[in-house]
Amino acid sequence: MFRPRDHFSYGHEGRRHFGGAGRGHGHGHGGRGGGGGGFFGGSWGGGFRGGGPGMRAGKMLGSEDLQLITLLLLSEKPRHGYEIIKAFEEQSSGIYTPSPGMVYPALTYLEEMGYAAAAADGTKKLYSITAEGTAHLTRNHGVATEVWNQLALFGRKLAHFQKQFTEDEDVVDHFGSGPNVSGKADWQQMKAEFRGLRDELKAAIYEKLNSPVEEKRRVLDILRRAVDEIRSK
Repeated sequence: MFRPRDHFSYGHEGRRHFGGAGRGHGHGHGGRGGGGGGFFGGSWGGGFRGGGPGMRAGKMLGSEDLQLITLLLLSEKPRHGYEIIKAFEEQSSGIYTPSPGMVYPALTYLEEMGYAAAAADGTKKLYSITAEGTAHLTRNHGVATEVWNQLALFGRKLAHFQKQFTEDEDVVDHFGSGPNVSGKADWQQMKAEFRGLRDELKAAIYEKLNSPVEEKRRVLDILRRAVDEIRSK
């Protein structure tokens, strides 16, 4: 399992990508509005809590990226704090939902820097970008849009992985059940055997990824025969 800490960095030609540490915009104020570090700010095991599409990431964005993306959102229209949180959640396909304890300190910092202004809107605050904030965003617009787009890409990929994992486990559960399965021990044994064979098949196919075309065709023929034999009864 990989560790998402510092998982967003610069590659050749100055392009940001997943894979290492790196910063690239604005001032080095890592102490306000979220954790410091790279695109991710904590370990995979410690950052994510719970499971499923609604899982929360404790420290997914570094403070500078969080502040910059918040400005990007405010440049579209004035927003309340909870609307900013919702925008992050929607952009990441529900994978990343920054906590109020990250977003509101970021907004306070942007106010202090003169990049955002807050106006009373009933019992809430409505935040908007200032001229200074627009100038700061213009200087860093390329970074902001790339971080925002990478968040969407990561969210889609992880959401797909979660869906696929859930479906795979559902198949395992159903394969282990049936009218001839007499008890829990038989069910568990059937599940374990099925899961083991599935993993062996994946590993065997993985071993052939760099094989010549002829060998890959042989593997396809084996898989076709296996499918036909499974469906023959």
